Amino acid sequence: MKILVDADACPVKQIIVRIAKKNNIPVTMLCDTSHVLNDGYSSIITVDKHADSVDFALMALLSCEDIVVTQDFGLAAMVLGKGARVLNQNGLVYTDQNIDKLLYERHIGQKVRRGGGKTKGPAKRAKEDDERFETAFVGLVESSSFS
Repeated sequence: MKILVDADACPVKQIIVRIAKKNNIPVTMLCDTSHVLNDGYSSIITVDKHADSVDFALMALLSCEDIVVTQDFGLAAMVLGKGARVLNQNGLVYTDQNIDKLLYERHIGQKVRRGGGKTKGPAKRAKEDDERFETAFVGLVESSSFS
């Protein structure tokens, strides 16, 4: 098992690394050339700054035993298709039961914005978001340890 992180805009990298170190799990952070990462623990893979470059690189590394952290619903759907576990930075664990609804809501939001409408952006990050993420992430790590 390894942890793969869509790291471009990931606010929980430190939590991921702390828990991975504690459990001796390798971490790979993937980002594009507009970001510089170095946490002293993770392997860092930097890809060209093209649409979905990080997604394609991550999928090439993925195996069904892995855990992925991403806020990208499209990438989450592909990860689920490979049988791996995936969650977002707020602790939402993506599942076969919720991914279709999330993709549909994203589609509707894009349609509204293309038509000139406005949609509500994400709420400001709060301490509770980090706590929810950590709880969900630890749960996935612990359940994976017994698989």
